[in-house]
Amino acid sequence: MQAKAAKKKTGAKKTGGMSIIIVGCGKVGHTLTEQLVREGHDITIVDTNERVIRDMTEIFDVMGICGNGASLHVLEEAEVGKADLVIAVTGSDELNLLCCTIAKKAGKDMAVIARVRNPDYSEELPYLRQQLGLSMIINPELEAAREIARVLSRPQALTISAFAKGHAELVRFKIPAGNVLCGLNLISVSQLLRFNFLVCAVERDGEVVIPSGSFTLQAGDDITFIASSRDVHRIFEGIGMRSQAVRSCMIIGGGKSSYYLAKQLLEQRMDVKIIESKRERCDQLSEKLPGAVVICGDGSDEELLKEEGIDTAEAFVPLTGMDEENILLTLYAKRVPGLKTITKINRITFNDVIDGLELGSVVYPKYITSEAIIAYVRARHNSMGSNVETVYHMFDNRAEAVEFNIGKDAPVVGVPLMQLKLKEHMLVACINRGGKIIFPRGQDAMQPGDRVVVVTTHLGLGDISDILD
Repeated sequence: MQAKAAKKKTGAKKTGGMSIIIVGCGKVGHTLTEQLVREGHDITIVDTNERVIRDMTEIFDVMGICGNGASLHVLEEAEVGKADLVIAVTGSDELNLLCCTIAKKAGKDMAVIARVRNPDYSEELPYLRQQLGLSMIINPELEAAREIARVLSRPQALTISAFAKGHAELVRFKIPAGNVLCGLNLISVSQLLRFNFLVCAVERDGEVVIPSGSFTLQAGDDITFIASSRDVHRIFEGIGMRSQAVRSCMIIGGGKSSYYLAKQLLEQRMDVKIIESKRERCDQLSEKLPGAVVICGDGSDEELLKEEGIDTAEAFVPLTGMDEENILLTLYAKRVPGLKTITKINRITFNDVIDGLELGSVVYPKYITSEAIIAYVRARHNSMGSNVETVYHMFDNRAEAVEFNIGKDAPVVGVPLMQLKLKEHMLVACINRGGKIIFPRGQDAMQPGDRVVVVTTHLGLGDISDILD
């Protein structure tokens, strides 16, 4: 296909940002474009669908090229020789790998990132990354499955994100009516629980707050705290909320996400039942997951769900290819008392509507993927005194948690936190120092080699120096 260029909205190249080519304008490509444009990077998008290119160039200040991203001619038209980074997120793993390989050969000192989702490649990713010279390989379904598995290990949590190489967890949950936390300020909560943890953010009535010690909690507050991974279950027990991992899970749909999730849950010795409508896929899952019970049937059939034990299961995870079906199945399953539900949503963007449905835990693979890539982009673009290790967007992108690896030249090194002039709505949440999690006080100071988690409503932090006013 001959490449066709869509006119760029502004002729001048952005200053200060990276030059990035995004190949594939599906869900992940669109999300990446939106966030990277917001952070000031110069973006060129490539896709074979001319209408998609036209629509996106009308929405965003980007250059659009209609063509095959694995074609050298198309990449040259996208000025691959001047690019800092190529991100391939088409629907084909093989095309993504080929695109990155060609771009790597054509560009100079360029980073390349490929999305690879096929389980057949999952054991070979380190080899592929090394042999093809890839900077990163990201697997949305695998990462979504890992997040779902983490939430099932802490069923009272809505979401859980790992930081500090798994030593710390950022946990979000909603305070139920009548809970011991209701009416307590955060200083009193710390005295009550006597565990090392920190409440980082609270959403109340649609407003996100980075709270101080005097902030008083209320029923219905959507709060996020950070704690040592080993203390999270004890914190939930301390406030009278169930903390044991679920022991049985019913999964609807037998796609890639279901396979990855079932594999992880079986490794955790959980009882797993998968309901899938296609006989051929059922046979494949039975062969690959001998420890799981695979049922061939319609997962949206109410009678089948009852027959297969939805009333006695401890967790229910719809992973069909249709967001609407996943949502309806979750709403049905929430009738079962005590059943933990997790909903995967790929496309639907009506966040206010989804929040109003009170689905509980919701997982968005496109955001998990984009956050990992954006963390890489920030680390590559800003490396004055620190590198961004992890980025996690909170409360519909109104706040974010960023993990920095502190370098010896960082301006914050050796300075007590009480002496740092931090921006407002900024919280240094925890420090990982050689595997020891520190919840810092005013006299504590960051040191070279520390991994530091910062929570803020200021979006786009790229270097630890950005926390300073």
